[in-house]
Amino acid sequence: MIMLAKIGLGIAGTLAVAGVYTFRDGVMRVDVDEHHAGGDHVHLWFPAAAVPMLMSAVPDRELAKASRQAREYMPLARAVAHELGQFPDTTLVEVQDRNKHVRVSTHYGAIQIDVTDPDEDVHVVCPLATIEDVTAQLAQAQPENPEN
Repeated sequence: MIMLAKIGLGIAGTLAVAGVYTFRDGVMRVDVDEHHAGGDHVHLWFPAAAVPMLMSAVPDRELAKASRQAREYMPLARAVAHELGQFPDTTLVEVQDRNKHVRVSTHYGAIQIDVTDPDEDVHVVCPLATIEDVTAQLAQAQPENPEN
């Protein structure tokens, strides 16, 4: 009986450590709610640590192509993501129309984009640490042929 308890405790401990490691960067969230009849409701929540891992599955030539296309903006994106993490939660952009509302803000170390209009609501949350990781991976990608 004690052996069974030790095995259970070992499994529970392993699952707890794996969960903490997986969610250490936070959670990415994409929510889309369409308001018309038969509209879709999509809600995706996944660990932000999965994004850099999934990037390793992208073919090198595609990663190099993306790196070339974004190269001149990469230092700015990395610096902005890093510096935004140093500031308290704030609203960066807010646009209000008669029946539409767009807001881009930082909230608990993540960039949050909220769009509300009569047709649909869209909410996206991405941890700033994930943006830093992705831009670092793109900056390290070496182009195969610099002329392309």
